[in-house]
Amino acid sequence: MLLFEACSPTQSQTQEETIQEYPVLIVQPKDAVLNTDYTATIQGQQNIEIRPKVDGFVEQILVDEGAVVKKGQLLFKINAPQYEQEVRTATAAIKNAEAEVSTAKMQVEKTLPLVKEEIISNYELKQANFNLHAKGAALVQAKASLVNARTNLGYTRIHSPADGVVGNLPYKTGSLVSSSSPQPLTTVSNIASVFVYFSFNEKQFLDFTENNKGRTIKDKLMNIPPVTLLLANGTEYSKKGKLETLSGLINTETGSVNLRASFPNPDGLIRSGASALIRIPLKVSKALLVPAKATFEMQEKTMIYTFKNGTVKSTEIEIMDIPSGEFYVVTKGLNPGEQIVTEGMGSLKDGMKIKAKH
Repeated sequence: MLLFEACSPTQSQTQEETIQEYPVLIVQPKDAVLNTDYTATIQGQQNIEIRPKVDGFVEQILVDEGAVVKKGQLLFKINAPQYEQEVRTATAAIKNAEAEVSTAKMQVEKTLPLVKEEIISNYELKQANFNLHAKGAALVQAKASLVNARTNLGYTRIHSPADGVVGNLPYKTGSLVSSSSPQPLTTVSNIASVFVYFSFNEKQFLDFTENNKGRTIKDKLMNIPPVTLLLANGTEYSKKGKLETLSGLINTETGSVNLRASFPNPDGLIRSGASALIRIPLKVSKALLVPAKATFEMQEKTMIYTFKNGTVKSTEIEIMDIPSGEFYVVTKGLNPGEQIVTEGMGSLKDGMKIKAKH
């Protein structure tokens, strides 16, 4: 007797119902602009350390921290009475030298007729002229000493070398300061525009050079669209910036390349020393984009699940090194027209059958 076992229609229907449905995306190349955020530091257009050029005590501080100052504005007074004394001494030395020059002239005028009448020798006249020249040189030296003394005295009044914002004031009234003091009296930051510094690693640098138009680095920088600054509180700064420079060398210790962007800062909202994120747009032609959420890590490799003939397969891919973003650019491991699963990777495994939800 032969026994035949067959699945009932109800059993077959149950098996089909167990095949779950997952979102599937057909990957097609397209031009894209990807925004990438980098940690950045901000510096003023000028950060000028204000240091004393003479020794003395801080007599008066005429500004406060954070004050906006103009070029030439008086910031500090240094009490250094020795320089006032040097001016008085140099002034007196000039008067003495002028008197000696007058005396030497009188001696020449007195000697000249006596030489003509041959009462005394010509040697006496030469000696008188030499003495006059020596006294004249001494007068010039005395005047130079006065200029130097006045210059040193002027250093006791410290003015701002540029428009800007005053930084910290580490010294208080009465503090002894000198040109060799470990800290400056303050810093004046010109923040009419600010520089934003950040860096690429080597892979990001290569991606930058390959995906931006231009023959030289300068050309590539010029072709980058305006960049955006994200302030520390997460808000987007209202003014757009421009990427200006890229260092010519890779730092051998960090493996990074330094870049600088500039932003206008007419209202002084951004201060020197602040931290921020800079958002750089990257143009990619014929890019294969996959959602970041469609990828997963396995043994330090980036993986996705491809879908074909109702079955999924884990596939290794290589992506552009973009620190942030909703999409990754696939550079290897995926072809145009292939399908990938975009959600639920944690419940998938190789060879698993699914239904595609487009």
